[in-house]
Amino acid sequence: MAQDTPTLGIYFEHPDWFRPLFAELDRRGLPWDAIPAAGHSFDPAERTPSHPVVLNRMSPSAWLRDGPSQIFHTTPWLEHLEGLGARVINGSRAWGFEVSKAAQLSLLRKLGLPFPPARAIHDASALPARAAELRFPVVVKPNVGGSGAGVVRFDSPEALAAAVALGGIDLGIDGTGLIQEFIPARDGRIVRVEVLNGRVLYAIRIYSSGDVFNLCPADVCQGVDGAALARAACPADAPVNDLRVEAYTPPESVTRDVERIMAAAGIEVGGVEYLVDDRDGQLCYYDVNALSNFVADGERVLGFDPFARLVDWLEAELRGVA
Repeated sequence: MAQDTPTLGIYFEHPDWFRPLFAELDRRGLPWDAIPAAGHSFDPAERTPSHPVVLNRMSPSAWLRDGPSQIFHTTPWLEHLEGLGARVINGSRAWGFEVSKAAQLSLLRKLGLPFPPARAIHDASALPARAAELRFPVVVKPNVGGSGAGVVRFDSPEALAAAVALGGIDLGIDGTGLIQEFIPARDGRIVRVEVLNGRVLYAIRIYSSGDVFNLCPADVCQGVDGAALARAACPADAPVNDLRVEAYTPPESVTRDVERIMAAAGIEVGGVEYLVDDRDGQLCYYDVNALSNFVADGERVLGFDPFARLVDWLEAELRGVA
């Protein structure tokens, strides 16, 4: 890379998820700066962005790690950068969908794609009445999620009503959430399709018991054969679970759907999750992610390193603003 290559800024919160990205950037000698969300500040009066290209890797689950204020701080900062003309990858529009599960479902509706029946709420006392409009089991989830945070399943109206009466419903940091029909996944399989530069990069199939809601691919540290994936590729805080992962090729119709979703959401790097309803065989999209934590040990699972592909693209983006 030429010495006058612009410096890439990477805005992030989780300390471990992007170690492979940082290592690949360093291996190639590309200029980049870490921009931790913790303690971040900006000057609204500045006229020139400090980095002409910024990759947004902020996590909505930061509120689980004492970072709820970072989530709210991120929105005006991304809008500020865009106003200065910076090239922001996964900018404010993408971030808006990342931090609103209700907005994700509205987008799927706009695109004519199937998703679980749900109701958006801001008052837990409304849950029993809204649940009566849905089929049990149901899940209650915070609008600002991430890593399955705060998702609770209820198998009966009585169990839900009891939790509401006891004040046991947590709608998360903005006090809003969803009550949504729980869709049983056929064969316990869900599929996550990852996109880079708006195009499908790969897909993985994750095997789950259905009782686990944190299906982050970076935290799935076993292959489908049960063999452990390289621990160095997994975050230090990856949970111990029985989730298993394998590479998968989705139908062409899914590829088209996913690319439509990401284009409409302004997400250039991210993932869409779907499953097949075991009751009727219908495909159902249920999660749109602007934060793409690539599968651990990609070389073994996929046959290539997705972080290398990401850096190929970032290098081209830097050249484009040079």
